[in-house]
Amino acid sequence: MSDIAFPFRAWATAFAGIARRETLRFVNQRGRFLAALVRPLVWLFIFAAGFRAVLGMSITPPYQTYVLYEVYVTPGLCAMIQLFNGMQSSLSMVYDRETGAMRTLLVSPFPRWFLLGSKLIAGVIVSIIQVYTFLAIAWFWDIRPPVWGYVALLPALVLAGLMLGAMGLFLSSAIRQLENFAGVMNFVIFPMFFASSALYPLWRMRESSVLLHDICALNPFTHAVELIRFALYLQVNWLSLAVVLGCLAGFFGAAVFMYDPAKGIWASRKGRA
Repeated sequence: MSDIAFPFRAWATAFAGIARRETLRFVNQRGRFLAALVRPLVWLFIFAAGFRAVLGMSITPPYQTYVLYEVYVTPGLCAMIQLFNGMQSSLSMVYDRETGAMRTLLVSPFPRWFLLGSKLIAGVIVSIIQVYTFLAIAWFWDIRPPVWGYVALLPALVLAGLMLGAMGLFLSSAIRQLENFAGVMNFVIFPMFFASSALYPLWRMRESSVLLHDICALNPFTHAVELIRFALYLQVNWLSLAVVLGCLAGFFGAAVFMYDPAKGIWASRKGRA
């Protein structure tokens, strides 16, 4: 059945159903919301305070003056929230596949890209709520970017969240057991987070290791962080924008392929049956 056979109301109803399911899952898992805030708040209130004297930042874009370490690290912590949320959302995909709920979703007459994209967008909406809640708390810690920065931040959060969520979606398509995915998360999340510009600028890494600097510069998470950082201060990092868009297209395309019953993981299962 072609895509044009469905009226707009049918597309909207399908998206609302998927988004409602994700929202209910999020509401019923209140510990997930608190955990998403505890991690960045610990970095902001404890680690950043301890590193302030050692890692004070000189003038570096997009900042127009010397900034304290906690100011610098805040955009990276926003991206961390989205990274963890994307992986948690993908973890639910593995669970749904084990319980059979995923197969029920994928046999829908709607195209796979729409079904997976709807789930991805619903997860991003949840992550944006978490990020703005974190920024509201950080405001009382004197982390106060320009007021319009909170508005300009929204498109950056959408793109960064979609890219990180699509990456998690692709990983979930290649892993068949819930236990294995939980282990892989540790080998993906922490290297991506620490080998990025979330906690320290790239020029500092170059001073200690050129190789580490190059790895961090190639890390997609670095560009998600920089996209958020520049947007929060009313600027655009065009290189990061291009990398985020390219990675989003690549990860999402790979995920749609892998979830295709005729090509991806389902085809490999049939081959072994």
